[in-house]
Amino acid sequence: MSIRVKGILVFLAVAFGGTWSYLLVARLGFGLSLVNPLVQLPGAMMPAIAAVVVRRWVTREGFADAGLRPRWHWTWLAAWLLPVAVTVLMLAIAAVSGWWRPGGELGVVVFAMGLAVVCAPLYWGEEFGWTSFLWPRLVPGRPMASMWATGLIWAVWHYPLAFLGYTALPDHTVSMGLWTAVFVLYEVMLVWLYAKSGTVWVPTLAHAGNNMVTGLLSEELLGSVSDRGVLVCTVLALAVVCLPMLRSRVFRRPFRATAAPAPRLH
Repeated sequence: MSIRVKGILVFLAVAFGGTWSYLLVARLGFGLSLVNPLVQLPGAMMPAIAAVVVRRWVTREGFADAGLRPRWHWTWLAAWLLPVAVTVLMLAIAAVSGWWRPGGELGVVVFAMGLAVVCAPLYWGEEFGWTSFLWPRLVPGRPMASMWATGLIWAVWHYPLAFLGYTALPDHTVSMGLWTAVFVLYEVMLVWLYAKSGTVWVPTLAHAGNNMVTGLLSEELLGSVSDRGVLVCTVLALAVVCLPMLRSRVFRRPFRATAAPAPRLH
């Protein structure tokens, strides 16, 4: 077994085993609500812990290629605005479908955009694990295939939330498929931002926008729409925004991490 494969297996074991065990204990053992962000946080940090364990003690490759430096790049603005574009399209699709009637939502959108910036560090744990560590290593030399596989794994990692009260899916067949598509399409955006910027903090901001802008506004504004309807609108909006990114060169050539040294973790 190569050291790369060993590292990936250890990463997945820690990320899945740690998170799933924590969620089960928190929900079933202590009756905690997984909707509470503070309850979610230990589980959300598990992919980062897994990446640190592998980098430090399994592969011993260190952190120079981890994208830890918050390099200034135009993709910061893209990471902030892309979730807004997804949300606007989602709402437009709902309006055209007759499921929602627009009103005075500008203030809510601005508030959610500000909240995404404030809460962005909370989403670093997932991006440091899935996008910074797993994506470049999962299918070496094939960034697009690696992206699809990483997105699917990331989606499956979330599956316990669908059974433990985090989300009220109307079923665990079609709706789970739509929910999976949401994660996979978002991974297109996250990988594109990471590969373009070379820093994990850019997709971290976009991840926060996904939860704070798209997620929050779908709950606040589309409360009368069925859960499956919201998922359909979200998948269609993500497809319009994210699928054109697949034409980028970052998905046609092997990813090379920035040569700038990253802070050392002890």
